[in-house]
Amino acid sequence: MNTSKTPEKILKHLKMNGTMTAAVLAKDFGMTSEGMRLHLLKLEENGLVQSESRSKGVGRPTILYSLTALSGKQFPDNHANLTVQLLESVQRILGSEALQLLVDDKKIKDYQRYEKAIEKGVTLDEKLELLTDIRNREGYMAEWFKVGDEWHFINNNCPICKAAVQCNNFCMAEIENFQKLLGDKLQIKRTEHSAGGNRRCTYVIR
Repeated sequence: MNTSKTPEKILKHLKMNGTMTAAVLAKDFGMTSEGMRLHLLKLEENGLVQSESRSKGVGRPTILYSLTALSGKQFPDNHANLTVQLLESVQRILGSEALQLLVDDKKIKDYQRYEKAIEKGVTLDEKLELLTDIRNREGYMAEWFKVGDEWHFINNNCPICKAAVQCNNFCMAEIENFQKLLGDKLQIKRTEHSAGGNRRCTYVIR
């Protein structure tokens, strides 16, 4: 294994999969648990990973590893602070109506871009695969899978999260675009929300 980028891969793996033990991480990376712990210790020293001890009855406690808030700087954020400042200025100087115009304009441009990207998709699976591809190129670390009669579309990273916290209408516009792109007869429900404090955004499609 090329260890030079292993720490970056570990951070991405935790971003994609959430809290994990060193043993599980080691198995996923094909290395020893001790080797993985050394990587995690270094990441913890740098403030990018945090550990938590959890006890389950008798026996040694389980040590779980997760990302810290500081680790967010390792993932795309589309110049988040500047974006937030601009949104605040628009609302303060021009008012809420002007801010909504910006949201609407982004919604239209996003839809047009995604519509073109998935136009060759016929089935929902094909559309989600194509949508996942373009979202990944935009930094969303997206994935999808099907469980029974439900499709789960997940964005493990939100490159506009700070802007979405400042103006939740960006998130509403996103759901509306997904609904229009994937089909009005489908029900799309967001069950996890990055801007609301969750680790990721998850959409359940029925």
